Amino acid sequence: MLLCGWVAGAAHAGPDTVLRLTLAEAVARATGGTASVTLADLHEREARSRSSQSFGSLLPTLSGSTMFSNRTFNLKSFGIRFPTAPGAPGLADLQGPVDLFDARLRLTQTVFDPASWARLGAARRAVDQAHAERTSASELSAQNAANAYLRAVRARAVVGARAADSTVAGQLVELADAQERAGTTPKIEATRARTQLVAAEGALLVARNQFDRAIIDLARTLALPPQEPLELADTLSAELGASDAPGAATSAVAFAMSHRPDLAVERTRLARARADRSAIRWERAGHIDAAADYGASGTDVSNSIATREMSVAWNVPILDGLRREQRLAEQDLVLRESEVRAEDLEQQVSADVNGALLDLASGRGQQVVAAERLELAAQELDQARARFRGGLAGSLELVNAESSLVRARDADIDARFAIASAHVAMARASGVASNLH
Repeated sequence: MLLCGWVAGAAHAGPDTVLRLTLAEAVARATGGTASVTLADLHEREARSRSSQSFGSLLPTLSGSTMFSNRTFNLKSFGIRFPTAPGAPGLADLQGPVDLFDARLRLTQTVFDPASWARLGAARRAVDQAHAERTSASELSAQNAANAYLRAVRARAVVGARAADSTVAGQLVELADAQERAGTTPKIEATRARTQLVAAEGALLVARNQFDRAIIDLARTLALPPQEPLELADTLSAELGASDAPGAATSAVAFAMSHRPDLAVERTRLARARADRSAIRWERAGHIDAAADYGASGTDVSNSIATREMSVAWNVPILDGLRREQRLAEQDLVLRESEVRAEDLEQQVSADVNGALLDLASGRGQQVVAAERLELAAQELDQARARFRGGLAGSLELVNAESSLVRARDADIDARFAIASAHVAMARASGVASNLH
């Protein structure tokens, strides 16, 4: 019974389920669940509600009222002297009480209001702007998640490189010990080799810590608990971070101009500013309203009779203290500011695309050089090991060769990371960071 209970407890306390993520899966999570995307989605819903409110001002309104009153009043308050028969006493100043019952329905409908239609158009442009801002937030979250994923993959590659360095350093210690026991090298050679091994083990500890921190940062970027166990399914390669962005500069810039969500935000903001200016101008035309009123009126319910009223009114503003003209001047400035921002952002989009293409070409060139450097460093280490084993060189030559291999591995990792980062930057510059894979 004790054994069965221990086995059941061990099974229950097994390792936590590890979430295995590819770069594409990390990007998909970031575009749908981060705080910035959720807030942008809520803002879009708010804009849709405001648009519905603007449309509601053009729809008919129906109201109902019921009133019963009992009042007295002072005849002198009317400012009229009521005549009386000669010799008859005058009317008392206090009259009443008088009962009044009134129940009715009132229907109003806007017939002509160009300013309200223009404001409705501005509200719809605001919805388009909020939708573009939501897309822009998704793109930014996708970029942040992709960069965090790349940093984690790079940190894992550095851990692998430092582990390989420790393995090589351990092999050199064994070789130096063997040479010392054979009497072909002094003890300092073995001591120097052990120093390199200790340094490599220290570097491995630092690399593992950096990898753990990178995993925490990735989990935070994806709105996951910091203690969430994650496993990276992708490796740091030149193909990591590919997207649908074109590779040629001309086509890439044209593609980005039609896909960048932040540029769409500015363009919709510009359209909204124009609609707001149009609404202010149309206020001068006034508005025409139709109203119908129907109900029953009398001293009480039993003797009330049906009454009605129908009206059409055209209200035209003539003078409002020049406030409208000042609002129009202010809106002209807002429109000009939006035009300047849109023009500047178009230039920024072109610069982002061209810069990303340059970084991508540079990274690919660095990778070619780094691969050749890594191969030469491995050959140098093999040759230094052979010379040390043959007694033709000391451990200092081995240490130098080992250091060259360490630097070559780091250069190779940096080159692959530079290419992947350039892929992400290119996707973001083109407006397709959400499609990274």
